[in-house]
Amino acid sequence: MWKEFKSFIANDSIVTLATGFIMGSAFTAIVTSLVDDIFMPLIVAVTGQADVSGLSLSIGNTTLGVGSFLQAIINFVLIASMLFVVLKGLEKAQHKKIITPDEAPAEPSTEEVLLGEILAELKKK
Repeated sequence: MWKEFKSFIANDSIVTLATGFIMGSAFTAIVTSLVDDIFMPLIVAVTGQADVSGLSLSIGNTTLGVGSFLQAIINFVLIASMLFVVLKGLEKAQHKKIITPDEAPAEPSTEEVLLGEILAELKKK
């Protein structure tokens, strides 16, 4: 049983999943900073108010936290749009193939050309 567990933990897909989770956590800090430090001040400049979580609606003895819900929607839309832009950029970067001089098809050397001609002549005979 210990061997099975050890092979399960050492499985490449588990390691890849863990790496993705750690990278996602680190990326969360970047996206949160982008939303809090860049997008929200722009929203404040346009609307005059960045935090709508204080808005509430009273119905009888009940208070509905409409503002908290709206703030969660705003945060979600901003984070999702930022994530969409980043993923589109990564997709374009992965599909763009850059040919470096090392990858360019090499011209056959004169020796290879001569050997090819000799081989062609031998095949004729």
